[in-house]
Amino acid sequence: MSPDISSIVDKLTLAEKIQLLRGTVDPDGKATGFVAGVSRLGIPPLRMVDGPLGVRAMNERATAFPASIALAASWRPSLGREFGKALAREAAVHGQDVVLAPGVNIQRVPLGGRNFEYYSEDPHLAARIAVGTIEGIESEDIGAMVKHYVANNQETNRYEISAEVSERALREIYLPPFRAAVQEAEVTSVMTAYNRVNGVHMSDHAYLLTDVLKGEWGFEGFVTSDWWGTRSTVKAARAGLDIEMPGVEPEEFVPDSVDAENLPETFPPVPEATALFGEPLREAVEAGDVDGAVIDDKVERVLRGMDSIGCFDERPDGAVDTPGHRTLARDIATQGAVLLENDGVLPLEDADSIAVLGPNADAAKIGGGGSSEVSAFTQTSPVDGLSSRGVDVTFERGIPSITESTFFNETDDAERSETSIDVAVDAAAKADCAVVVAQDDATEFVDRDGLELPGRQDELIAAVSEVAEQTVVVLRTSGSVTMPWLDSVDAVLETWYSGQVDGEAVADLLFGDAEPGGRLPMTFGRSAEDYPMDDEARFPGLDDEVRYDEGIFVGYRHFDEHDIKPLFPFGHGLTYTTFEYGEPSLTEHADEISVEIPIQNTGTREGTDVVQVYVEKSAAPVPTPKRELVAFEAVSVEAGEQETVTVTLDHSDFAYFDEREGWTVVRGKMTVSIGRSSRDIRLQTEISI
Repeated sequence: MSPDISSIVDKLTLAEKIQLLRGTVDPDGKATGFVAGVSRLGIPPLRMVDGPLGVRAMNERATAFPASIALAASWRPSLGREFGKALAREAAVHGQDVVLAPGVNIQRVPLGGRNFEYYSEDPHLAARIAVGTIEGIESEDIGAMVKHYVANNQETNRYEISAEVSERALREIYLPPFRAAVQEAEVTSVMTAYNRVNGVHMSDHAYLLTDVLKGEWGFEGFVTSDWWGTRSTVKAARAGLDIEMPGVEPEEFVPDSVDAENLPETFPPVPEATALFGEPLREAVEAGDVDGAVIDDKVERVLRGMDSIGCFDERPDGAVDTPGHRTLARDIATQGAVLLENDGVLPLEDADSIAVLGPNADAAKIGGGGSSEVSAFTQTSPVDGLSSRGVDVTFERGIPSITESTFFNETDDAERSETSIDVAVDAAAKADCAVVVAQDDATEFVDRDGLELPGRQDELIAAVSEVAEQTVVVLRTSGSVTMPWLDSVDAVLETWYSGQVDGEAVADLLFGDAEPGGRLPMTFGRSAEDYPMDDEARFPGLDDEVRYDEGIFVGYRHFDEHDIKPLFPFGHGLTYTTFEYGEPSLTEHADEISVEIPIQNTGTREGTDVVQVYVEKSAAPVPTPKRELVAFEAVSVEAGEQETVTVTLDHSDFAYFDEREGWTVVRGKMTVSIGRSSRDIRLQTEISI
């Protein structure tokens, strides 16, 4: 039964109210964030746990799912919903109430250290996957906390950097996933970002927290700071921040496995201000600097959020590492894998011997470094996954292992045998097929220092391709990388960070038991110069400011605007079969437009295609992208069969944000494009609004 929240608030003392607005140490030592309850009034504690790639309860294990970017690459919101449900069940089994996920920040530049935690460079794709994931989490009586609000697009100088961004770019590019999380998925909590936006720290940003989030969007949940991201007391309280996290010093926060007095270099220096919503907030209220009604509103929001997920009732039991969760992880890994290039070599059919090469091919790529790290119960490497298929597998590292950044998990310090590129080349020459597993080493806290694969991996791939009968490159990366060897290899498969099922998924994909169902959620450029970061002011910033001078032209919008040919375009992905599109039909119903597209599988095996619908707002009085994604649908079709894909557009899909008038629908003739990527357009039709 829901409690009478107003009555409870009236009975709370000021000290008890403030206790509900800041974190403290979890007595059980599991939670990432812990809000002490008020037992005399029956208010239970509120426990929060990291979870974008799987639950990271301190000193506990969980299913290590593929990275968020892999989930987004599936282009399947329904898969996000299933992932969200599994994530919630695993949080529940560890006694947690809120999962600090999903992360929906836009991948503005390819070097972002946390791009693997985020979904896409495109706001529509990010929003759709976010809504599915949040709905899944919340359906299991666990709260979701969408993050990091907003324009948190880099790790460099993340506590002080100010994103100097136009209102139009905020509205059209960076805010839509958060708006969808609030208005469609009714997310329980929103986490503020560390950075500043146009000079104001997000924890102090009254316009974005109160005017936009709580006012314009009608958000009824609670706003939580990122950990050590609260920068003031009075300003933050008035601006709309509701909970300060974690409310304790870093030394009190670290897990038992880490020496608190000798924190590793990977632990970032945090702002000195801590517990600003503790005694300083009480003093501010008593001095009249913060109105008591402001405090009551915050407490009501926290209690309302707790009630919405059943915290005042019996909590769900949950489940962890179930066969179903393992299968789901494998499905996400295969459906999110993107076949970038294939010269007829995949799926493997006649390979009796395989040389598996690469510095880390004998370990699963569980994820990137930082707060998203998960301690898995089990994991399978590409070497083990391929070895289980009854073929003769030889493994050679070729070059020294790539050291992966980690904070919460133990570093793999195992001694490696001596290796060399020559030894790897010799193994490749003797095998029917060489599979080179290459990876990057992205992590929270720092941005990548370039698009090149770290170490001598490019050199290894090039050398192997010169002698191997067939060369397949499996990329385990957080995003785009340069590929100077592309023309000399037979196939390239992007698997991102596949988590604990890495090797199983690789074997499924290479042998054709599963089809790579993914499409790129970000553009792969040919070099770093292709992106809007051609000077330091635009990335990573100067004098604590980073200028978003590209405005709305982010990702493929930027490539189209400047006529840059990408290495692989947004939405790209090959299959093991072929498809043909029929003529689309459009039907208007009031403000909605229904688009039906016949799609036929003309190949010899079942396959998946992702139908993508883009619009061009050429009649707008302001610069607009050549095409913008407004709808998509992933569909599986049996060999020789035909399916009809139906997507619905509405007039808001033809709108732009006017900084004086707000959202404005473009009137006149516009082009609707239907294709397999942003550059592979199969059909076009005109529509009048």
